[in-house]
Amino acid sequence: MKTEQDLKNIVKERYAKIAEQGKTLNASSCCGATTQSNKVYNIMMDDYSETKGYVSDADLGLGCGLPTQFAKINEGDTVIDLGSGAGNDCFVARHETGANGKVIGIDFTPIMIEKARINAEKLGYNNVEFREGDIDDMPVSDEVADVIVSNCVLNLVPNKEKVIREIFRVLKPGGHFSISDIVLVGDLPKALKEDAEMYSGCVAGAIQKEDYLKHISNRGFVNINILKEKPITIPEDILSKYLDEEMIKRFNSDAVGIFSITVYAEKPGKMEKKSKLQLANLTDDEPCCSPDGNCC
Repeated sequence: MKTEQDLKNIVKERYAKIAEQGKTLNASSCCGATTQSNKVYNIMMDDYSETKGYVSDADLGLGCGLPTQFAKINEGDTVIDLGSGAGNDCFVARHETGANGKVIGIDFTPIMIEKARINAEKLGYNNVEFREGDIDDMPVSDEVADVIVSNCVLNLVPNKEKVIREIFRVLKPGGHFSISDIVLVGDLPKALKEDAEMYSGCVAGAIQKEDYLKHISNRGFVNINILKEKPITIPEDILSKYLDEEMIKRFNSDAVGIFSITVYAEKPGKMEKKSKLQLANLTDDEPCCSPDGNCC
């Protein structure tokens, strides 16, 4: 059984190779990691081309949604993009936050960081920076970000709960996130679950939709909403690498759903201090501390 670090190493190695592939190849496979399909183009990704701030050189075709579309970014905000790749979502976010804001991209693949920095330099964006590091242990101080975005990356991290805990840590009280990701309804066949290529392909690492939302809620986030959801169909010419004909039929007929969802949630703001009278009247089920740890 592979450890968390084994899985991270697999993803890092494969995404170093993916960084050198063309967008067409990446978009016609699962997150650029699996066999290219000759039956469909655009298996997961959404079209960014009409989005303001879009930079074609930074679009590697690896996303599964448009998280910035729902991110409610304001001018002057500090935005963090988790798994920033070549910088596409960072540059879209920079269009919204403007020259007075700040955008930080985090990625653990050195070649992706290099590509993103070159793109930022070409654009002359002095307020967009890229930091190498794990998104489950971010190289960022507490309560830095107004907004966090991410596009089809959390499913690549073995410990989702740890990432969500980190998101809560680096968001300012009252901040929010908009994240596009892959989730499941029903169980994947064992052959898909255990394959490293399907893990890097944003499928095998996905967790149940219900569990995904529960991790967010349990961490203390509020106003949790799925703002967009679309089914993902894996073409048979990709499935045939892992499943025989009978298993493919069963997979397609079973109640197994693979979905791209874009989730929005907020970190509660600082709790107002209660008076001694209010404290005396607290009931047993009314906590003195807010979910972000700010006690009265």
